[in-house]
Amino acid sequence: MTATTTAPLGTATVPTRKPPSGRLRSWATRAPLLPALVFMVAVTQLPFVATLVISFFDWNSLYPDARSFTGLGNYSEVLTDADLRKSVWTTILLTVAVVLASLVLGLLLALLLDRRFKGRGLVRTLLIAPFLVVPVAAALLWKHVLYNPEYGLLNGLLHYVGGPQPDWISSTPLLAVEASLVWQWTPFMMLILLAGLQSRDHQQIEAAKVDGASEWQIFRHLTLPHLRRYLELGALLGSIYIVQNFDAVFTITSGGLGTANLPYTVYQSFYQAHENGLASAAGVLVVIGSIIIATFALRVVSSLFREEVSRA
Repeated sequence: MTATTTAPLGTATVPTRKPPSGRLRSWATRAPLLPALVFMVAVTQLPFVATLVISFFDWNSLYPDARSFTGLGNYSEVLTDADLRKSVWTTILLTVAVVLASLVLGLLLALLLDRRFKGRGLVRTLLIAPFLVVPVAAALLWKHVLYNPEYGLLNGLLHYVGGPQPDWISSTPLLAVEASLVWQWTPFMMLILLAGLQSRDHQQIEAAKVDGASEWQIFRHLTLPHLRRYLELGALLGSIYIVQNFDAVFTITSGGLGTANLPYTVYQSFYQAHENGLASAAGVLVVIGSIIIATFALRVVSSLFREEVSRA
């Protein structure tokens, strides 16, 4: 015997609406970002895919009908060609020298700006200014205003004290490029390290001073370990940009006198030798190297965020 229950007369059953699923809700929150994502893919990823495809072909733009599939032949030539290997070594040397010099100078300037003194805001603005200059304009400034052997500022100062009149670009070409890049990237390192200095635990520093610790001991045992992550971040971000630097090499030396780095070699292969496949292979290797460095940079940034969250 079964019992049936009926709803009272005059009442209507209202269907219950199911809440949206988690997947639908996540898509609703991401939908406004889709136009930006599509634009980024169209501007960055599609050209890279085209470059990757071209890198597998022996393709000279002067003879478009003679192109042929060569597989990894272009990559093998990039890694075995003497000039290309020299450009890789020049890129590494240029990047390491500029990053280390910029970090040291940036740390000294950050320690200076971390102190209170009259006119600190003006000094900070003046020190940041080189980083805001357009890279080509900065390279032209160093080439003509400072390095010119006839009317450059450096030779003018040497002439005033009775010193020699060297041709800076011809005698020290790689150092000339490095100096201009150090001048431009030191403010970037200074800002990162200054942020690290201002995030220190000042109570800990005051306690160390009360215990009789000297300034050097505080810097060595407290400040420097605290700045380790910021130094790593500055080195990684600086390396990403300096590895791809083209403006200073092209403007100051035009890639001559042993200063041709890998981006300039890609430019020579593509625009002067018209070797599209070889230039694409070299460009892909530059991108892969940049991605590797950027991966480490993102890990450092995420660790910094985790440290800040744990402090809060």
